[in-house]
Amino acid sequence: MRKSAIISLAVLPLLFLLASCGTTKGLAYEKMYDEKPLVMLVMPPINNSTAADAKDYFYTTMNAPIAEHGYYVLPPLSTMAVMQRESAYDSELFIDGDLSRFKTLFNADVAVFTIIKSWTKVISQVTVRIEYIFKSTTTNEILFHHDANITVDYSNQNGGLFGLLIASLSTALTDYITVARMCNNTALADLPYGKYHPMFDSDSGETAKSKKIFTKVKNVTY
Repeated sequence: MRKSAIISLAVLPLLFLLASCGTTKGLAYEKMYDEKPLVMLVMPPINNSTAADAKDYFYTTMNAPIAEHGYYVLPPLSTMAVMQRESAYDSELFIDGDLSRFKTLFNADVAVFTIIKSWTKVISQVTVRIEYIFKSTTTNEILFHHDANITVDYSNQNGGLFGLLIASLSTALTDYITVARMCNNTALADLPYGKYHPMFDSDSGETAKSKKIFTKVKNVTY
């Protein structure tokens, strides 16, 4: 009996893993489909990395991929001015709190939070880890959540001292905007379509992607 119990316990995690494979977007993002949000407010990113400029670049590149999925995204420049006036610019103060204030101020259905966890440069690679959290301004519940890790590899296939030097220079001159766009496009590719997209309310049967995304891009030129 003891051996049988051990085998059963060992099989459970495997069964759970298999059961989690092939989950539809309708199940993975059930609350997103239930609420059917229309207006998105991109909150200023929370920057926990050592890259001081990352916050602004991520903030200015979030609109496009969300809008392309069929949502109305409030203009970042005008909303930033209002948030600064209302002392609501620091997202750290609101990510775990009541978001009804943003429903009142902007009529936003969702507040989009991003947490830049790391931006690491090592010789010929740049690795960025960023977390995306879409929260309802009505219920404060998470509607969409992804944790993305993207590595840009600048290593020269020819190798040698010259190749290493070129790779190091490319890494040092990394275009923050390009990397930010790559992260956003990758992490938000699985976002359910909104009202302004032709596939609105028809993609719930699609297979959902993993909520933890790891992507590596090699020999990207900036």
